[in-house]
Amino acid sequence: MLKDIGKTLIGLWSLIIGLKITGKEFFKPWLTVHYPRQEVKNLNTYRGHIELTGQETDPWKPKCVMCGKCAEICPSGCIHIEFHIAGEDDSSQTEKILIGVGVEIPFSGKKFVPAAKIERELDIFNLNYNLCSLCGLCVQNCPVDAIKFSKDVYLAGRSRQDFEYDLLARLKGQG
Repeated sequence: MLKDIGKTLIGLWSLIIGLKITGKEFFKPWLTVHYPRQEVKNLNTYRGHIELTGQETDPWKPKCVMCGKCAEICPSGCIHIEFHIAGEDDSSQTEKILIGVGVEIPFSGKKFVPAAKIERELDIFNLNYNLCSLCGLCVQNCPVDAIKFSKDVYLAGRSRQDFEYDLLARLKGQG
């Protein structure tokens, strides 16, 4: 019988301590937002999916120099880039110089062409946001600041395909 009274007293003491903590927290200001009735006001530090940034002279053309560092450093493998070099349509040249993985300098033969003279054109810049871990390595390692975090807070979708973005089309306003 003394054991039952001891257990009851321990249980009551535990209840009193729990109610004390709950009472203190009940009267503190709220830290959460009751969405959709309220919206978060401070989104300065929000890091959403990545976006391409446009050039200052032509905001619809990406700053990207197609170095591939973002896709190479991404631990999730969620970035896919494809590009071509302007004037690559001549297939009569047999020996070409490689400037990247599977990318050859057109009409080069065995000549050395400075990288500044090579005109690259971005074909595909895709992001699979389903795989992205938001680590920010792609943004940090871009040498020309061609990638930034978006401020798109209210993402919603019904399938995984809704989170596979064509960032080039989004920059041009088509996606």
